[in-house]
Amino acid sequence: MDVMREYFVTGLKNAHAMEKQALSIMEPQLNRLEHYPQVLERLGEHVRETEGQIERLRQILEAAGESPSTMKDGFLSAMGSMAALGHVPAQDEIMKNSLANLAFENYEIAAYTALHTIAETTGDTQAAGLLQQSLDEEKRMAAWIQENLPEVTRSFLSRKAEGLGAKV
Repeated sequence: MDVMREYFVTGLKNAHAMEKQALSIMEPQLNRLEHYPQVLERLGEHVRETEGQIERLRQILEAAGESPSTMKDGFLSAMGSMAALGHVPAQDEIMKNSLANLAFENYEIAAYTALHTIAETTGDTQAAGLLQQSLDEEKRMAAWIQENLPEVTRSFLSRKAEGLGAKV
């Protein structure tokens, strides 16, 4: 049981840092999206969901007598900011962001699936419920990106063909 608890706590701290990283990736995109209002709206909603996920992770850690890792949070936030900045000069910024966002959502789904499984295995029903809520939000966001990728792609290509600002 000690090994499971140790792995669970480490996973929770990693997930907390992962969500901080997600914010540092998404928030700069919100400031740049101009020609893709549907992406702006859904990404804004997901930023709010992510803030809730961070709070839920903090609650689970607190219940376990633990706290988030300041070092992991800071490091992954910095990495996320650099990743977000890396797409800014690209002529296909919206496409790069869309693909990266979909990949990141699937990473988060995997992380929450593992954490949820541990919580269920150890009988921590409260943590399992909170983690399931976050898992469901990530699945919905990944599905939204996947479903809307063709339209974003068509909009990008259309704007590019018309000589309009096609980036964001």
